[in-house]
Amino acid sequence: MFESIREKASKKPKRIVLPESLEPRVIKAAKKVVDKGIAEVVFLGEKDKLIKEAKRFSLDLDKIEVIDYLNSSRFKSYAEEYFKLRKHSGITRKQSEEVIRRPIFYAAMMLRNNEVDGFVGGSINTSGDVIKAALHCLGVDESIGTASSSFIILVPNCKFGNNGLFIFADCSVIPNPSSKQLSNIAISSADLMRQVLGIEPRIAMLSYSTHSSAEGNLVDKVTEATDLVKKRRPDLLIEGELQVDAAIVPEVARIKAPKSKLAGHANVLIFPNLEAGNISYKLVQRLAKARAVGPLLQGLTKPCSDLSRGCSVEDIVDAIAVTVVRAQ
Repeated sequence: MFESIREKASKKPKRIVLPESLEPRVIKAAKKVVDKGIAEVVFLGEKDKLIKEAKRFSLDLDKIEVIDYLNSSRFKSYAEEYFKLRKHSGITRKQSEEVIRRPIFYAAMMLRNNEVDGFVGGSINTSGDVIKAALHCLGVDESIGTASSSFIILVPNCKFGNNGLFIFADCSVIPNPSSKQLSNIAISSADLMRQVLGIEPRIAMLSYSTHSSAEGNLVDKVTEATDLVKKRRPDLLIEGELQVDAAIVPEVARIKAPKSKLAGHANVLIFPNLEAGNISYKLVQRLAKARAVGPLLQGLTKPCSDLSRGCSVEDIVDAIAVTVVRAQ
């Protein structure tokens, strides 16, 4: 699956800016991306420093555009634009310049101004910083209404989902989503499944209850979110509330949800809160040795991807490839 995503990206490469250009894993990933024609890579930083680091990893910088962003002609204009975007929060022009000195924010402003087609960061920046840059500089897509994130998860030797392929959401943005936000997360994740993976989404809205087997406000929230999705997007196959075993294990679903059209075959898992989503993806990644690509930021006006600070080189390559496909 991930090879097919990389191949799809290479058929129509897009410009992707990598703001963490001195990080060894990013340099190694950029070399693979350039060698395979997955994307046109843009680095931010001083060229002299980058030349030294690139030599260590046999990266040909002639194949990569390097922008010394602090001395760029666009720095002042980006800082002024950021000031206008954020002045309602009380920020000053001087503070705006300090913000744009941070490569992750400069990269987000490049994307806002269509200088690039996407950005990928987070190997050394926290998810909070990456998400803040994306939200402040890009803004939320009004047709979606909620910024969130998803992971593409591939579990080896697994018969559940699509032969081990899932989307998990939300795992990094909204701590305790409302029912409306939860419905928006489900729609964004389903559309990503179709757009990037070419697979029909089967959405399970997860809870500690299956079809009213338990009660509580948390159960009600998930049920309400499911109803909102059904009204807004009748084209989507969705069910909730479901416990995770009823969502992905057919044998369990036949007992707990015998009349369900989806139960036991879900490939998009929507978690009721950030705590559940983040813990679940990390457990699956580490214990089942799954590949986890993301967090892929969704619900924004432009495509961009966060990375876990524990990401591998291959994780970065996959995140770049997915971002290219979304930009296509």
